[in-house]
Order: sequence, then C-alpha cells, then structure tokens
Amino acid sequence: MFHKKSIEQLLFEAGQSGEGALKRSLSSWNLVALGIGAIIGAGLFSLTGIAAAENAGPAVTISFVLAAVACAFAGLCYAEFASMIPVAGSAYTYSYATMGEFVAWIIGWDLVLEYALGAATVSVSWSRYLLEFLHKYDMSLPHELVASPWESVKLGDGTIIEGGMINLPAIIIVMLLSLVLIRGTKESATMNNILVILKVAVVLIFIALGWSHINPANYDPYIPENTGVFHQYGWTGISTGAAVVFFAFIGFDAVSTAAQEAKNPQKGMPIGILGSLVVCTILYVLFAHVMTGLVNYKDFAGDAKPAATAFAVTGYSFLQDALIIAILAGYTSVILVMLMGQSRVFYTMAKDGLLPKFFSAVHPKFSTPWKTNIFFMFFVSIFAGFVPVADLGHMVSIGTLFAFALVCLGVMVMRKKLPHAVRPFRTPLVPLVPILGIVVCVYLMYSLPGESWVRLFIWMALGVAIYMFYGRKHSKVREVIDEKIQ
Repeated sequence: MFHKKSIEQLLFEAGQSGEGALKRSLSSWNLVALGIGAIIGAGLFSLTGIAAAENAGPAVTISFVLAAVACAFAGLCYAEFASMIPVAGSAYTYSYATMGEFVAWIIGWDLVLEYALGAATVSVSWSRYLLEFLHKYDMSLPHELVASPWESVKLGDGTIIEGGMINLPAIIIVMLLSLVLIRGTKESATMNNILVILKVAVVLIFIALGWSHINPANYDPYIPENTGVFHQYGWTGISTGAAVVFFAFIGFDAVSTAAQEAKNPQKGMPIGILGSLVVCTILYVLFAHVMTGLVNYKDFAGDAKPAATAFAVTGYSFLQDALIIAILAGYTSVILVMLMGQSRVFYTMAKDGLLPKFFSAVHPKFSTPWKTNIFFMFFVSIFAGFVPVADLGHMVSIGTLFAFALVCLGVMVMRKKLPHAVRPFRTPLVPLVPILGIVVCVYLMYSLPGESWVRLFIWMALGVAIYMFYGRKHSKVREVIDEKIQ
C-alpha cells in the first residue's frame, strides 16, 4: 500500500508519445489563463455574497486575504512539484512519488470531490444568473426545472421559487462543455483564453464603476460582532468565510493537472500557478470591497447572484445585462477547467491501474481522455441537478484544503528523501513554508461546518473501499514489484 513511483519512472511516462499519450500544446500564457479561468468564477460572483452575509460581513475582504495566504504557501509547494514532475494528475502524482500508493489514492479520490463538485457548484450558480437574465425580459422556465428539491431561488425583484424537481440549465451547461473537452485540449484552451479576457474585463468594469457609488455606511461595522455562534461574524466568522471562499482558489491546482500538456512545464508551471494566484487575489479583494460597499452585506443572504444585485444600485442599468452575460461566459470557463482537471486526474489513476482501463482511453483523433469526460458529464450532472449550491461549495472547500495540506507535507518528505533531485523551481524557506501551509489549511478546515467533515469522511470511506477491492489488486506498480519478488 505504500509502494512509491520513482521520479525517473514518472518522467519517462510523461515523455512518452504516440497512442494513449496526451499532446503537449499549452504555452505559459495558456497555463496562466487556465488558472485565472478557474479562479475567477463562483467564488467571486456567488460565494462572496454568501460568505459576507453568513460569516464575515464587510470583512469578507480579510477572508480573501487569509485564504490567499494559505494558497500562497501551498502554491509555492505546488510550483516545486509541478516543475520537478510535469505529469498529469496534480497532487495525486506528487503523493505517489513521496508518500506511496495508498496516500496517492486518497488524494486522487479527494480531487474527485474537489473538481467534480466544483464544476457542479459553478453550474448551479451559472443557472441562477441565467434565470436572472431571462427574468429581466419576462421570460421564464418552469419552476420545477430550475431548482433542486431542497433549495429556493430568489430573483432580482424578490420573487422566490421554492424547491423544484431538477436544475436543468445546470445540467445542460455541464453536458455541453464536456463535449467541448472531448474535441481537444488546445481548442478548449483557446475558448478559455477568450472567456478569461472577457471575465477580467467585467471584474475591472465592476470595480471601476462601482467604486464611486460605495456607501461608507455599509462598512459599519466592518467586522460585525460575533452572535455567539462560532461561524457567525467576528474573527471566527472571518476564518469560516475564508474557508468558504477558499473554493475560489483551486485554479492553480487545475493548472498543475495540465502539466503533461504544457510545452515547457519546467518554466511554464511555476509561472502559471503563482501568476494566476497573484492576479486573482488582487482582483478578489478589490471586488469584494466594492460589492459590500454597494449593498449591505445582510442583503446577500440566500443570493447566488450577488454581483448582479450589487451592480444594480450603481444606476448603470444599460450595463446590467452585459454584466450578467459576461459572468455567464466567465462561469463557463470555470466549469470547463474543472471538468478538464478532473478528467486528467482519473486518466492518470487509470494509467496506474488503480481505476479500470476505461478511464485511460484516449480518443484516436482528438488525443483526449474522452470516456472519462463522458463519465463525468453524467456524474457531475447529478450533483448539479439535485444538490444546493452552499452544500456543494463547503464540500469542495474542505476537499481542496485537504489536498493542499498533503502537497505541503509532500514537499518536506521529498526534500528529506531526495535532497539532490533536480528542482527547476525551489520552494523557499523549507520546512517553514510547508509547515505554515499545513497549519493554515487545517485551521480553515476546522472552521467549516461539522456536516462538511461528515461528508468528507463518508466520501473517503467509500474511496478506501474501492481501493481495497479494486485498486490494490490491479496496481501496475504492485505488479512490477511482485514480478521482481518472484
């Protein structure tokens, strides 16, 4: 269970070409755009309002800074691994090289939670903004088809749709983007680049036009007094808010899943990971500051489209429609990157024998793991259609934090066991930076609601069962070791 894959073996596999291999087609700019594409999305346009209303108040800006600090520590560790081991699979691959097969399986299974449910979370918010856009023009979809049975939807004019049957728009967008991914990585990256430019433009316009309409009274008090409940305001509310919006920062992890498709991974991966993190942190803090200045944070309660709600008070009604359309486009790029990251993790796990060969099948024409894309098209659709957005966001955040903590641990293990290995990028101040990364990530996990921990343990128990009954018996690393013993 604790057999490891050597770096030499991983690099050999990454360098293979021909049938069954992924195509190297992504530049450094593509990688930065990939990260921004995943980072600027539901965390900014949706979960910011939820975190402000339920946890941090206007101090949600501090929540973003705290989350960014945790990401900075983890990002430095990711950058070292991604430059050393430019292989698809992200934290799963790094864990296989440092802590062995069982830990790698745990982290890979956790990444399913992170990416698949991340895509589902964003698709639900995408659906909310679509409804808002249609509602402005007196168009609507049947109420039964726009919400899961366990949630209500609040439209801009105060109309509330109580639980429906299924969130059909969320399912449709997941299916369409899964088909785009099957078509090819380069084509998907080109589409993402266009959407990223549009999305960043929207964020800058929102900040620029909204700044002059800020009402200082909305910042009073900047840190609301704690209500006596752990996660409701005060410092504990800020830390819980950081854990909630942490979902927004999984973009640089998505960059690392594409390492095997980068043209120059030794240079491009650190640039892609750290570059996207710096750009998006600055935009996040400014955006959250303006949003909570335009509207009182309490008004964002239960609102999955707070950016549209806040921008409405600026009086730029002619830009309201453009804002919503651009946000829809931005969400589209996030879902695209999440689905891409997930398929690459499963592709790598299947190549190692821990999952059935079905998941490592590469399309003969498009060189993409198309069967995995089809599987997750249906898997993610189930969650998108039936699970409320807040529950999905918490599950993604705790899964992401867990993955980041293990990557930080992996860097310390690798420095101890392979001190002389070639490292194109070196994490500074080891072991201080990895230890701080672990401490902050674990603290933010602690700040999440108890039910998030219960769901994580249930998910992990299911993963351990699958590993014991299938993965352990079909592991290719184990087969090689068994042959040597015989």
